Amino acid sequence: MSTYKAIRKNPSASQADAAILESLRDIPVSALSDNMHRNIGTTGLSPYHQPVAQTMAGTAVTVRSRGGDNLTYLRALEFCRAGDVLVIDAGGDLNNAVIGGILTFYAASIGMAGIVIDGAIRDVAEIRSRVFPVYARGVTHRGPYKDGPGEINVTVSVGGMVVNSGDIVVGDQDGVLAIPQEDAATVIEKAHAVLAAEARTMQAMREGKWDRAFIDALEERCNN
Repeated sequence: MSTYKAIRKNPSASQADAAILESLRDIPVSALSDNMHRNIGTTGLSPYHQPVAQTMAGTAVTVRSRGGDNLTYLRALEFCRAGDVLVIDAGGDLNNAVIGGILTFYAASIGMAGIVIDGAIRDVAEIRSRVFPVYARGVTHRGPYKDGPGEINVTVSVGGMVVNSGDIVVGDQDGVLAIPQEDAATVIEKAHAVLAAEARTMQAMREGKWDRAFIDALEERCNN
């Protein structure tokens, strides 16, 4: 850990295995979420980029700063590698945008996997024209201050979800989810089982053979 002026900086965590990330890009976030107790993941953040088929997947570089200030985020880009997701805890502040068209363009140009911010962005038309993943709480035309303070690669909270430096961050049009690296292989295996079961259900529906007996069992256990 080192201190430079008003920014506390910690080294970025080791990146997740490339094969794990590649596997996650083919799995919808909902299938992953269903295997993490359905109570983990962001709420209140929306995707602002052009929809794509693949799921965003990358290693988290985390940042926290006071609302409306992006000095720490400018510095944090130096801690990001190709394939990383910059996860920004701006406290949900919507008074000033701290990320816009220029910084998201730069992030894409160095091969980052995406940006997730619990705060405001601007230049939305520009961001929506690109496929580079950008998730945010809201939008305002008012630009940022550049005074600090802030912290890089610390535990943060975005959209009600705790993210640690080095977590795997996935996202699609449904939202964003963080997975500890040590849990990723198990979550992937279980998600594949969920997708296979869903495919069987869809086929049964097409054939008019969907067994709805499970609804009776669910209703029977209801106590009210």
